[in-house]
Amino acid sequence: MKRLGLVILALAMFILAQRAFADWSANKRLTWNPGTSRFAAIAVDSSDTMHLVWSDYLSDNNDLYYKNSTDGGASWSQFQRLSWTSGVSYDAAIALDSGNKIHVVWYDTTPGNYEIYYTKSTNGGSDWSANKRLSWTSQSSYLPAIAVDSSHTIHVVWQDFTPGNCQLLYKRSTDEGSTWSASQRLTWTSGQSYDPVIAIDPSDTIHIAWVNDTPGNGEIYYRRSTDGGLDWGPAKRLTWTSGGSEFPALVVDSSGALQVVWYDHTPDNMEIYHKKSPDGGLNWGASQRITWTEGDSYHPVIAEDGAGNLHLVWYDESADYSDLYYKSSADGGASWSSAQRITWTSGLSRYPAMAIDSGNAIHIVWEDDTPGNGEIYYKKGS
Repeated sequence: MKRLGLVILALAMFILAQRAFADWSANKRLTWNPGTSRFAAIAVDSSDTMHLVWSDYLSDNNDLYYKNSTDGGASWSQFQRLSWTSGVSYDAAIALDSGNKIHVVWYDTTPGNYEIYYTKSTNGGSDWSANKRLSWTSQSSYLPAIAVDSSHTIHVVWQDFTPGNCQLLYKRSTDEGSTWSASQRLTWTSGQSYDPVIAIDPSDTIHIAWVNDTPGNGEIYYRRSTDGGLDWGPAKRLTWTSGGSEFPALVVDSSGALQVVWYDHTPDNMEIYHKKSPDGGLNWGASQRITWTEGDSYHPVIAEDGAGNLHLVWYDESADYSDLYYKSSADGGASWSSAQRITWTSGLSRYPAMAIDSGNAIHIVWEDDTPGNGEIYYKKGS
């Protein structure tokens, strides 16, 4: 009887692990602009208000824009322009602190080369601080990632060409964005270090992952700081592949485990892979392939809901056009549901971003050029 019970439990866990969210809302178009809308980022605050930022060519050049939804995505506010610069503003990243202050970073060409900028809202997106320049380098600074710890210290990491090749730089603010530390270099490699991501665990340990091509092709690397960014542990290589490993995404789950996903060219086309550290980055399990598609799979994003389920979204070019796909895991990434296609458009659906609210609803935004130019779309899974 004990053995039968174990079999039943294992079967139940398998069925649960295979569950995918089958109920998705229709696509909702959020922008109606003559220029290209792209690179959306989304976050959900403690009252389940969704905050969206993206880059848009509405003025003479690209600037950042913002809107929110207070009713679970049913309706959205009018857009609000966040950057007013003579250069172009790209690739915003967004993070919320425990007091629901909104912190946004991006890169901007106004100084003549790309530099990192910052703004914040302390009243739910109604008003925003003046844009603050965070980097002052002789070469270009790109692709910032941002996270906020439990003491409201803001941590930003980005890639910078000032050292002569692309390396990672970091800085922090301990007063909610009013002042910032000096930039700190995190990588010293002969190859390029790029595409950083950042996450903070419940003990305020900072975790970053990125790509480095020193081995001859892109591989995923990792390091952490246990003292708020003052000191950093050694870099740890996470992948050894014959193809290129690119574009990591990172989340700390409710057990404190680190979950990393990326796309990899080893199977002769791009597929999504996963790796887990159960002990805060000290040790890592084997890499796990989680997509098998005819076309290329790109740009994975990962999040965990309040019940401990992992959710994965990416875009795939197996169909006639690029569309979004979804998988979930109910056992900490050990097994994953079958892939579920969640967009069916005549254009290209690309670059998803994801957030999950307190009721475990999944909120996805992405860029789609079905209207003839890139626009931001939204859908909800429940």
